[in-house]
Amino acid sequence: MARPREFDVDRAVDRAMELFWRRGYAATSLQDLMSELEIGSGSLYGAFGSKDGLYERALERYCSQQAEGLICRLEEATEIRPALASVLTEMAEADLADPGRGCLLVNSATERSDDPATVERVSATLRRVESALAGTLERAQARGELGPDKDPARLARFLTTFIQGLRVMGQARADRAFLEDAVNTALRSLD
Repeated sequence: MARPREFDVDRAVDRAMELFWRRGYAATSLQDLMSELEIGSGSLYGAFGSKDGLYERALERYCSQQAEGLICRLEEATEIRPALASVLTEMAEADLADPGRGCLLVNSATERSDDPATVERVSATLRRVESALAGTLERAQARGELGPDKDPARLARFLTTFIQGLRVMGQARADRAFLEDAVNTALRSLD
């Protein structure tokens, strides 16, 4: 009979997510993971199969948290401009506060672009964000906040791309004035 797990898997995934987020996949060793999670190799392999398996779970958790947070805020928005300005400004502020950390989604897309599971997770998350933005923009257009000449789907694709670029520029240590100007320019796309 197998021994029952003696650690909280969800907590372990959260802690691994933080470690991968700070260091990246390649710079995080199995020893780093076992130390951070306070588990042995048998427990790690038993619960996650491999370092890759744990990374996939951590990335899935991050994507779910980030996408759900963004989607909820967009769906609850009664006005598109203030909601979008708030979301974009918060992203810029997070990067200004801790530029080395960046966005795990962006980090994963660049560091693990040769891993099919990572590419699929990143792509699926970006499709969800784009779809949520498109729906929000369609609702804004129906309320008269967005001109009839605007294409919500194209704007959503642009904004999804802009968000990822904003996160990269934050990691590249762009200053506050640069990021604020970029956000203001992106918001003008709604005019």
